[in-house]
Amino acid sequence: MHTTSSPLLTPTLHLVCGKIASGKSTLTASLASAPHTVRISEDSLLAQLYPGQIASLADYVACTARLRAAVAPLALQMLRAGVSVVLDFPANTPASRAWMRELFQQASVPHVLHYLDVPDEECKARLRQRNASGLHPFSTSDAQFDEITRHFVPPATAEGFHVVRVTA
Repeated sequence: MHTTSSPLLTPTLHLVCGKIASGKSTLTASLASAPHTVRISEDSLLAQLYPGQIASLADYVACTARLRAAVAPLALQMLRAGVSVVLDFPANTPASRAWMRELFQQASVPHVLHYLDVPDEECKARLRQRNASGLHPFSTSDAQFDEITRHFVPPATAEGFHVVRVTA
């Protein structure tokens, strides 16, 4: 059977690195508007799968580990099927980026790590606005921002990612 089709776009895995309220979800929503592209949102899935169960950083770590185990095979299937994937999961530590590296390496597709380099005070101002709007599934205090940000590690050249830096 022979079919004619338009040239396919190369499937790409898009990753995001940035502190809370740096604009990761806004960027991923924009990226996902491209043809043949899907977005997988950690916040949305965590809110649906674990409503009211994430009250601490330890809760988040446990729930996201289970979520990553479930999402990885799905993301691989999509990439191998020719669909670009925008992974709206924070690539904020070397360990999280190592998990993401496995995905694009196993799928043998290109990747882009979008690094949102936004100062803490701007992130906190955005966070306060987001909390006040009530539109985000999770509310985060300034103290929680500080606790989580202590674990943030910007991507290093030695990690070998194709990084696109986005500033405020």
